[in-house]
Amino acid sequence: MQVRIRAKGETLVVQMRGELDHHAATGLRMEIDAKLAENKIKNVLFNFRDVDFMDSSGFGMILGRYKAVREKGGKVLACSLRPPVRRVFELGGLTSRIPVFGTEQEALDDLWGGEDG
Repeated sequence: MQVRIRAKGETLVVQMRGELDHHAATGLRMEIDAKLAENKIKNVLFNFRDVDFMDSSGFGMILGRYKAVREKGGKVLACSLRPPVRRVFELGGLTSRIPVFGTEQEALDDLWGGEDG
């Protein structure tokens, strides 16, 4: 899996490409947690545009970051879910906890109230 992580204001944007499986989830979890330890980061936006597959390890990684971000008073959002990933989100109940948007910009606009961050 290829990952691009960048900060946009208080939001960490995690853009992934490939399969979010056990191997990828472990490394990604550590990388995100290190960024969350920085006081500036409050929210996390997962961009799934180029993710074709997510297993239970990926699900657990997302849920764990959701809990960590909520403890900081932040939000977790997701965007650009492809059908296989959307199915995992829906079956696991993530869509009831994490808002899902069509695009990264729509998610950021919602988070920032339509203003540039």
